[in-house]
Amino acid sequence: MGERRSDSGANGRGATSISNTVVSKIAGIAAQEVEKVQMGGSTAAAVGGFLSSVTGAVTGGNSTGGGANLTSGVSVEVGEEETAVDLTVAVEYGTSIPQTTQTVRNNVINRVENLTGLRVTEVNITVNDVQFPEERPQLGRQQEVEWQAQEQERRA
Repeated sequence: MGERRSDSGANGRGATSISNTVVSKIAGIAAQEVEKVQMGGSTAAAVGGFLSSVTGAVTGGNSTGGGANLTSGVSVEVGEEETAVDLTVAVEYGTSIPQTTQTVRNNVINRVENLTGLRVTEVNITVNDVQFPEERPQLGRQQEVEWQAQEQERRA
């Protein structure tokens, strides 16, 4: 398993391949769309990602500048017609972990299936950290810097 190949595109006049990286990024973005969820888990990872984003933004970054953060804590296995996703996340203290992980699971399934055409067989989620509300401003700044870096990449 490595990527999906579809020969039905363009009425059988070509093939479409979807790499693991694409599915990983879609899953990572979809998980982060859920409030009070941080990919990759621990606060140390979040701070490391923030510092990496700042460094990329200051130095001009490169084409994969924001990509590594989008797939942090995401592992996928992509087959011909289906995929499985494993996520590692941190949630904000006081948030219902079962409800939050179900929301993440539903959003990841919806995004991956709609954007790739692959059937998602499972989304396994490991919660390995709890964040406190005072850590959120720092993480919000991280997302802002990542967005700015992505905008710069699109313009380049």
